[in-house]
Amino acid sequence: MNAIELIRQFLVDRLGVAESAVVPGAALAELGVDSLMLAELMFEAEDRLGIEIPSDQTPPISVADMVAVIESLVPSKTE
Repeated sequence: MNAIELIRQFLVDRLGVAESAVVPGAALAELGVDSLMLAELMFEAEDRLGIEIPSDQTPPISVADMVAVIESLVPSKTE
């Protein structure tokens, strides 16, 4: 599962967001993500992808920002 798929599944399952609305340019707040939901999304990414998001991470504003945070922490699969 890649970052955008994880975010899309989370928002669809938890907030009932339409899959088609979860695009890189979408603002998380406009999709119904508040600070508590953002923390849950980050914990979900950590658990599912085996990463650790630093506690001092600047909160992402858009779906693309969240994807960038996750992808920067996922080890490269070059093998």
